[in-house]
Amino acid sequence: MAVESDFLIIGSGIAGLSFALNASQYGSVTVITKKENTESNTNYAQGGIATVIHPQDSFELHVEDTLKAGAGLCDREAVEILVREGPDRVQELIDWGVRFSKSKTKGKEGAYALAREGGHSIERIIYAQDLTGREIERALVAAIKDNENIRVFENHMAIDLITEHHFFRMKETNLEKRTCFGVYALNTARGNVDRFLAKMTMLSTGGTGQVYQHSTNPAIATGDGIVMSYRAGAKIANLEFMQFHPTTLYHPDGRSFLISEAVRGYGGILRTKDGETFMENYHPKGCLAPRDIVARAIDHELKRRGDHCVYLDVTHLDGAKVKGRFPNIYEHCRSLGIDMTQEPIPVVPAAHYMCGGVLTDLWGQTSIERLFASGEVTCTGVHGANRLASNSLLEALVFSHRALGKAVQLVQEKYFVFPTIPEWQEEGVFDSEEWVLISHDREEIQRLMWDYVGIVRSDHRLNRALRRVRLIAEEVEAFYKKTKVTNDLIELRNIATVSELIIRCALYRRESRGLHFTTDCPQTDDSQWRRNTILTTEGFSQ
Repeated sequence: MAVESDFLIIGSGIAGLSFALNASQYGSVTVITKKENTESNTNYAQGGIATVIHPQDSFELHVEDTLKAGAGLCDREAVEILVREGPDRVQELIDWGVRFSKSKTKGKEGAYALAREGGHSIERIIYAQDLTGREIERALVAAIKDNENIRVFENHMAIDLITEHHFFRMKETNLEKRTCFGVYALNTARGNVDRFLAKMTMLSTGGTGQVYQHSTNPAIATGDGIVMSYRAGAKIANLEFMQFHPTTLYHPDGRSFLISEAVRGYGGILRTKDGETFMENYHPKGCLAPRDIVARAIDHELKRRGDHCVYLDVTHLDGAKVKGRFPNIYEHCRSLGIDMTQEPIPVVPAAHYMCGGVLTDLWGQTSIERLFASGEVTCTGVHGANRLASNSLLEALVFSHRALGKAVQLVQEKYFVFPTIPEWQEEGVFDSEEWVLISHDREEIQRLMWDYVGIVRSDHRLNRALRRVRLIAEEVEAFYKKTKVTNDLIELRNIATVSELIIRCALYRRESRGLHFTTDCPQTDDSQWRRNTILTTEGFSQ
């Protein structure tokens, strides 16, 4: 089957759905999503969206907070665009039906409530209790369903971007002029591979958290968009900067459950198991330090003391107000026998957000023609070496909106003609009964990445991980080439590839900066490394 449309969006989070709603005014839109249309990293976002609303806040303050968190690697122009265009994009969400929380403070009734999170100098996080992502996803999905110009194909797993290399020999294809015509995608319900063709393609496939053993991300976050773009010849940047969220619930039945940054912003205090505070020893802002510092501090305390977790304490705060502000977190902890108003929450860091990704310009355009990207899959220059809390949803909104202008120009070109796109080739492949031989590779990769490519790294650990991951990747690729594709196999292939790319980027950067800390090069080197790590299939760019 071949489906043609003007706009093709791969992914159904805030980046993809907001772009789809705006693009539907200018042509036909197809959205493909690998699971259900509400399953995305957006849906798991608890904290909120950082934007300048507070009367004492300013664009300049938000810009400076973002630049500080980014450890010298942010693109100032990209950050200024993010901050200045942010309020209009948040208003657009409200117009689409997102119900943000209102203030209950005397004299401020009716105004939107604002929270403060680590790295921010003032309250600027607009939120919907502690389920902001779910509320945003609800409103966007509802708006999509009411739009006749948008078709959504659920349970379709993107396999590969369609570019010239599918109908020309690779040596005859000029890498600098490669064009995207759509994607091959597996219909996981029927088992067949369909072609989705479009005049422009928007990648909004989310992040890579599932390469790690402990992650706040849903199971679908397997780096698909980054790997597809890399295989197609796109520029990839800064994959060494994986953000580890400092506070996820430590419990046998509750791991990977995020305890929002907003809990610390609300007054939560980090303590060791004997009740001692420690963040004041690591940063002047204490518990409100940027995430990379908090995560490394917790990691250091756990290794120094031999403990399994630290504790996030809100028992000194008004219990009724805590339950009202964080009802989802409260109920989840309560279901596991933890009353956060009466006892501290046991927490550990976990992989949370990929600050690198497919390199784009300020309009969302990748290095492949007609291929755009937005959201966590990208490297726009906004986050630098460490993302400021609650800037992620804002980035997705702003750069999806900015991509629209150029995308519409491409769609409205009168003389564009699709080349003859071949059907997916499955000659010589078979349904393998040997899947059990490599099915364990996903867990092995996740353990390797957690143990050797985590919060603190070293050349020895990275090289050891690289050798093993490469062996697994080669094994998986050989299996892939002779076997009918399945959802699990595609994800395993992508996890193996993106893990190798993360390790290579981490080895390449010979300094410590932001989220990348290596004991072999513990200092920051602005003279040599205040630049992006850019990688293609041909190697690193200087």
